[in-house]
Amino acid sequence: MKFIDLVQKRYSVRKYAETALDAADIQACLEAARLAPSACNSQPWHFIVVDDPAILPAAQEAAVGRPVAINKFALQAPVLVAVVQEKAKLSANLGAAVRGHSYAHLDIGIAVGQFCLEAAERGLGTCILGWFNEAAIRRLLHIPRSKRIPLLLTLGYPAADSQPTVKKRKSLDEMSSRNRYREKTQYE
Repeated sequence: MKFIDLVQKRYSVRKYAETALDAADIQACLEAARLAPSACNSQPWHFIVVDDPAILPAAQEAAVGRPVAINKFALQAPVLVAVVQEKAKLSANLGAAVRGHSYAHLDIGIAVGQFCLEAAERGLGTCILGWFNEAAIRRLLHIPRSKRIPLLLTLGYPAADSQPTVKKRKSLDEMSSRNRYREKTQYE
């Protein structure tokens, strides 16, 4: 598959089939994330795959994100993945301090993107969640209080009636320019 076709194929799945996942597919998604670039090769991430029937229901409930339950579809996902932010290398932290922004969040975003693209390549669906009960996930997965969990992922086969929505994206002209910044106005 051409890369652009894979990018167009990937969508945020919000309805999952009850089909179990193959461990090799999960490993391939983790491998894609592992190979992601990061500032100073810090690799400031740790992915926790949650598929144990003894704890998955509690993790799914925490993923729903109460009191505003916007991720109810997480209750159907056969696998959740917690992305834990790890310490970056000193050189990356120094660069982040000088530049005034964290490279770790960018690095995690790249790794998660590669995970999701590999999942799409294998016919799996994902949805990246930023709204969830972080404290409950931390307790459930025995993550130290000093660690942050910036994202959760749902993972599974899309349900037969799960259809990608039309991607509403800015045009190339709106989101890019050549050689200099050009702000778009409402009159262009």
